[in-house]
Amino acid sequence: MFEDFVNFVRDLYSTQEPIPLHAPQFHGNEKKYLIETIDSTFVSSVGKFVDCFENSVQDYTGIKYAIATVNGTAAIHLALKLSGAARDTEVITQSLTFVATCNAIRYCEANPVFVDVEKSTLGLSPQSLQEFLEEYCELRDDGFCWNKSTNRRIVACLPMHTFGLPVQLDEIKHICDRFNIELIEDASESMGSFYKEHHTGYIGKLSAMSFNGNKIITTGGGGMILTNDEELAHTAKHITTTAKIPNILSFEHDQIGYNYRLSDLQCALGISQLHKLDSFFEERGKIAKKYNEIFGSEKRFKVPNVLKNVEHAYHLYPLQVEFSKINLKKNKFFELMKQKGIN
Repeated sequence: MFEDFVNFVRDLYSTQEPIPLHAPQFHGNEKKYLIETIDSTFVSSVGKFVDCFENSVQDYTGIKYAIATVNGTAAIHLALKLSGAARDTEVITQSLTFVATCNAIRYCEANPVFVDVEKSTLGLSPQSLQEFLEEYCELRDDGFCWNKSTNRRIVACLPMHTFGLPVQLDEIKHICDRFNIELIEDASESMGSFYKEHHTGYIGKLSAMSFNGNKIITTGGGGMILTNDEELAHTAKHITTTAKIPNILSFEHDQIGYNYRLSDLQCALGISQLHKLDSFFEERGKIAKKYNEIFGSEKRFKVPNVLKNVEHAYHLYPLQVEFSKINLKKNKFFELMKQKGIN
């Protein structure tokens, strides 16, 4: 079985060279736009490509406002902060996620509460969320949701669209509304993924996206805060720009701000990547289809369960393996794959 898998992957990519987990593709206008930015001398966060990148992401996602940030973690941090995450509050998130989700919660001095994921989406389980809230939490006279065990207010729920596959947003949103909890989407891995005709990030009050080097499109490092709320968008842009009051004659800041804006150089890279987004999705879709054909009928494997109302961008292709049925331990499998030059 192992050799068959290695041969399948090598045939898929038509190479005997080492195959990385991910490699960014630069074969468009990246160099042209970077040189244009350098020649303009506007290489920091003030330049035409910043506005162009934000507007392009707005147009693509259908979300009204986009604020570019230095990375996805920064975007999650400020989305939570704008939602009231602070000391002695709690934020519900899922047990299977990248550490940035939890780090951002702690940046706000809030406390993460981990809820289980479901096997079908690998994202936050609506059933587990409801069971936790009904058993351990209550709505008090102030209208807010409180954890009865810790006596801390629960301000937000932060699901992550694992590997690009959307969570069950309608169910989660319904539960959050019932308990007066803000829904914030960690869409760091789901650029190009849609849930019921809406791009991920649309349903939550705020959402965060990432353009790290391992994402479908990259700016080298970068992120985006997304929202349909004009006031929140204005505040987000203000505090990501050190909360400086616009005035060329003085440096005045009206609150604690953050130097979180993305540079024009990086946004120039992002614009070129966006132009090729559809071709990236087409290529990933073809690869996913081949994986489904090979492993879909095998009881030892479970391929992604993509519902009819969902478009999966396949940031990564999660193949669930019952290692006990292939007579190979998980760590040994990965060790052998690395020896064969496949990561």
